[in-house]
Formats: sequence, C-alpha cells, structure tokens
Amino acid sequence: MQPRAFAILTALLLGVLGLGSVAVTDWTPQQTADRAAVAPAVPGTEGTTGPAGAAPAGGGQAAGQPAATATATGDPAVWTRSTLRNKLMAEMDASDPGVALADLDRITKQLPYTVRFCHPIAHELGHAAVKRFNADFQKVISFPHETCAAGYLHGAVEEMLNASAQPETDLVKLCAPKNSGPCIHGVGHGTMFVAKQDVPKARELCNKFTTDQNRIRCSEGLFMQLFGPDEEDEKAKANLPADKLAQDPLYPCKDQPALFQSACFFYAPTFYLSSHDYPNHPEVYAEALKWCLAGKASGGSVDCSRGVGSRTMKYNLDREDWTAQQCATAADGWQRKACAEGLVSYYTVNYTDAGAAGRLCAKFSDKEMQGYCRSAGGLSASLD
Repeated sequence: MQPRAFAILTALLLGVLGLGSVAVTDWTPQQTADRAAVAPAVPGTEGTTGPAGAAPAGGGQAAGQPAATATATGDPAVWTRSTLRNKLMAEMDASDPGVALADLDRITKQLPYTVRFCHPIAHELGHAAVKRFNADFQKVISFPHETCAAGYLHGAVEEMLNASAQPETDLVKLCAPKNSGPCIHGVGHGTMFVAKQDVPKARELCNKFTTDQNRIRCSEGLFMQLFGPDEEDEKAKANLPADKLAQDPLYPCKDQPALFQSACFFYAPTFYLSSHDYPNHPEVYAEALKWCLAGKASGGSVDCSRGVGSRTMKYNLDREDWTAQQCATAADGWQRKACAEGLVSYYTVNYTDAGAAGRLCAKFSDKEMQGYCRSAGGLSASLD
C-alpha cells in the first residue's frame, strides 16, 4: 500500500473510534456533586433548621460568612442583648420559663460578660411569663428564678402591678407572706411603671409598706428603674431633665426623704456610666468615683461610691482584679473601701453560694483592696 493511502486510511479509522467514544460516554453534569464531595462544610451551617424546620437558636449563619461568626451549635460567637434575648424567648415559647432561665444561667456562668445584659433579659422573661400564664403569679414564680439577681421575679412583679386595677392595694399583697427582699425590690420597679416614671408618686406607693425595711427595699427597685431602665421601651426611659442634672449631678437624690436617699445615691452611677458610654470607655469607672464626690455635701458620696463599685463588678464580672484596680484609683481610703463594698455586694448577689465573697477577695492582687473586700458586709441582699 502506498504511504499516502496508508495515512488516509489511518486517519479515517481514528475518526471512527473517536465518534464511538463520544457516543458511549455519559456526559451528565457532575459539577454540583463533585463540589459537594470535596468542599469542606462551613462550621455552623450544617442543618440550618432545627426541629420542625425552625431556625437555629441565635440566628444561625448566613452562607459565605466567616466561620468565626458562629459556634457549631449555630449560636453566635459573641452574644448581644438582642441575640440572647431572642434565643431565650424562643426557648420559653417552645417549653417553659424554667428551661429559658436554666439556659440563661448556664450562659452567664460560662460567659461572664453576658451578665451586663442578663438582668434586663430576665425582666422580659418575667413580663412574658405573666402574660402567658394569665397573671397566675404563683404559677409564674414556681420556676427557679434566682438567676441574674432575680431579674425574672422583678419583671413578673412589674407586669402584675402594671396590669393591676388596684395597684395601691395589690402591691402589699403580691409578695406576702414571705415578703422576700428580691420580691419587694421587684415591687419597687413596678411602682415606676404604675407611676409612669413619676418619682414622688412611686415613692407614695412604696410607703404603702408598713415597715421601713420593706420601704427601703421597694426604694431600691424604684431608683434602679429610674437610673437604669433596661427595658427596650420608650416609656421606661430615664426621666432626668438635663437642666436639673447640670445644677446637681446627683439629682434628684438630695431632694428625697431620708429613708429613700441611700438607694437613690447607690443607683445614680448607673445613669452616669451609661450616659458616658462605659462599654467603649473603661476609664469612666474611675471618673465616676470622682463624680460621686459631688454628693459630699448631702452625705451621699459613700453610697454613690458603693454604687460605682457595684456597677463596675456587674459590667466586668469576667475581670475581677481589674474592677479592684478601678476602685484603687480613688484618692481617699474611705472611698476605696466603699467602692470595694460595692464590688462584693454585686458579686454575692450574682453568685449566691457561701464562698463567693472569699473567692472574689482572693482574686485581688492589691493587698489594700483585699483587706477592704474581706471586711465588706452588711449591705442589702436585694441590691442588684
């Protein structure tokens, strides 16, 4: 065979074989399956729905987000008030307040920074529980409710009084017969709801109690609500006129009857810290101690300094020694001591076990602050 003819025949045979291969090959697209087989799953995106197709607690994670934005459970890596509140409200709706409160307790113990907003969240759970159980107060408080300084109990009492047709008489019956400090503290919060942030009217309601001890406990809730209304409710915002504060930084404490002044001075720093953006300005804690000196003339500086210590601990439970360092910036020993008393006050309200105070004092590196810590005591167990 001539070479040229051989070349032509070979080319024809190769062409026939190529067409045959095309005919018998399965050309179904495999891109999707191949990607699924080789691409790693993004943590937090496995199963973006929970039982019955519900979204995962904490909001899950959008496709394409960095894995660091969520944990393997779908919870956010860093809780905010809104994300934690939404998770717990969903849990309560799906089960009962006890489940949500237990989870709140677990999260705040694992992640102490969440204590900054656990109390107001617990308040909201209490409000919602009263509505859910049709104002059956005994049912509402049948769930363990000491977590986050009894915020759930406070919110439940607030809601009961707010919905009451006769709050003036109901407020003295609500906590009976035990009349525990945290419950009456909750009544104090409720008086501000009933009085629509009018302090004199709320004070009159607290005076319905027959003993000074219970009036004082009630005043603690009253002034906590005035200076730190954590509810996301425009009607609950602090009613503190700027012109009055310009004249008297600790307004309206010196104008209160003697029985109510201590609680007023104690909670006044709450407003000072929040209005000075404490989360982003840690130096404001030391500045607040200087600000408290404005209450010297009216005898409120000690209670104010204790209040600074209490709030400093509340907002920084994850760095105990640092809180003591803030108290140590005070120029005078009496104020350092008062601030330390506030640190112990909040720590023992939040951690109710018998060894809490000793555990705290051992974490202070400053020997003077350790001494003040160990000698602290006698403050109200319902101050939160």
